[in-house]
Amino acid sequence: MDLIKAIEEGQKRSFTTQFKVGDTVKVYFKIIEGKTERIQVYEGIVLCIKNAGARKTFTVRKESYGVGVERVFPVNSPRIVKVEIVRAGKVRRSKLYYLRDKIGKDKKVKEMLGGKVSAFINEQNKAAEAAAHATEEAIKAERTAAAAEK
Repeated sequence: MDLIKAIEEGQKRSFTTQFKVGDTVKVYFKIIEGKTERIQVYEGIVLCIKNAGARKTFTVRKESYGVGVERVFPVNSPRIVKVEIVRAGKVRRSKLYYLRDKIGKDKKVKEMLGGKVSAFINEQNKAAEAAAHATEEAIKAERTAAAAEK
C-alpha cells in the first residue's frame, strides 16, 4: 500500500484551484489533434467532486443548445491547463444531481456575494493563471532542449 501511495503522490499536481460544488467554473482543457494542440474552454457548474488523492475527479455540467452536457475531469490531469472560478455558488449539498431534472429558473444556484468572496475568487484565478504560465514555460523549455539534442 505504501508503494501505491508513493506513486500517487508523484502524480499529484503541485497547485490546484480551490473550487467547491455549486461553483460555476471555466475549465481550460488541452486538446491534442495530431500534431496540433489547442485549448478548449468548458464552462459550467460543478455538480460533484469525487474520490481523493491522485484519483480525484470533478463533474461539470453545462447547457449546450438546450441539451445538458456533463463532463468528468480528473483534477490531477496534465491536460487541464487551469480552472477559473466565474461565480461562487451557495449550496447545502455535496452532490447536485437534482439539477439534471430542473428546468428554467429552478436550475439556478444562488450566488455567494461579498468582498471576501470576490477577493478569494480573484486570488484563486491569479494563482491559477500564474501556475498555468509556469507550466507552459516549463513545457516550452523542455521542447527546446529536446530539439537541441536532435
